[in-house]
Amino acid sequence: MDHQVKIGYSFWGFLGNGVTDTPDGGRSHRRPLIDALLDRGHDIVFLQADRDRFEAGDDLGGRHTFDSGIPEIDVLFLEWRWPIEGRNTTECDAEGHTCDLHRQAELIRRYTAQRRTPTVIWDKDRQLRTDSLWRRTPHVTVCEAALAPTRGAHSLLFPVAGSLIDGADPDALAAQPREIPLGYVGNQYDRDSEFDRFFAPAATRFDHRVAGKWTNTGRWPHVTFVGRIPFADVSRFYGSTLATVLLLPDRYASAGQMTQRLFEAVLAGCLPLAPADIRHVERFVPETLVVGTGSEVIRRIAYLQSIAGTRKHAELIAQCIGRLELFRLSQQIDALEAVLRSVTTTVTAVSTAKQGVV
Repeated sequence: MDHQVKIGYSFWGFLGNGVTDTPDGGRSHRRPLIDALLDRGHDIVFLQADRDRFEAGDDLGGRHTFDSGIPEIDVLFLEWRWPIEGRNTTECDAEGHTCDLHRQAELIRRYTAQRRTPTVIWDKDRQLRTDSLWRRTPHVTVCEAALAPTRGAHSLLFPVAGSLIDGADPDALAAQPREIPLGYVGNQYDRDSEFDRFFAPAATRFDHRVAGKWTNTGRWPHVTFVGRIPFADVSRFYGSTLATVLLLPDRYASAGQMTQRLFEAVLAGCLPLAPADIRHVERFVPETLVVGTGSEVIRRIAYLQSIAGTRKHAELIAQCIGRLELFRLSQQIDALEAVLRSVTTTVTAVSTAKQGVV
């Protein structure tokens, strides 16, 4: 980027390992994104609560600045938050309340609405309404982590550090003992249908385990749920697992939005089976790993067991690693800087026009 900017960054989660009992998939990709922006000369101030310090007791070496006020910034960057009943829609002093939504509303009011600060909304969960005012506001740009984003939005995928892609060794990963044929790390949210179709049938045939927050499991008495695991243990979980299934809510699958579960699994050598109805599925996994039914999941796992530790196994892992190029950090930072350049240029042009210069 030809000029650096000061970014006011709003996110509700962690930069470090955080705590176990909370959802935050962003831990896999947020820190690399932040570090890359800093490496390119941008300045960043974080505008939500410092959860690393207050909840996890981790000050991250004092390297980052958090500000609960309204500091001077050039661009407001929001990891979009949405109403969650009983959590961020309650009064601030209510038990279990989180103030992410209230703080985001304050930031939008003070920066986006009043100061007309260039604003980037990263709608990582596809929760921003298609008819939202912010999609029609000139000094606001919406990004989505999808290959086929909503019309008018830009694609900004979850990034993977290039060093992790380059350092992954297919032969070494294939040689690792993998005692568990099938596993999954992730929370239940909006995944019951896909779990029914693709994971549950295979769980009747193979040793397996499911880690994450799954609160309504009565319909799957045969499935082994182990609860949430620490973020630092995710790689170890996948490192002893032969295969996983990429379970996506329909709002993700229909837009070709892949979660961080793909690269968490692949970088640990766990092969990801992907439902065929995921848009652009062929860009995420090789054809061998695309499945259309629960029966196909069973057959593919049996096949993977038959080749485990062989050259074919290593080649399949290598193909999966190759597809992570789509998410390479340098490519995603280029995409983000193009958005920053565009949104700041738009605001400057509009401001100049209003002054009657053009």
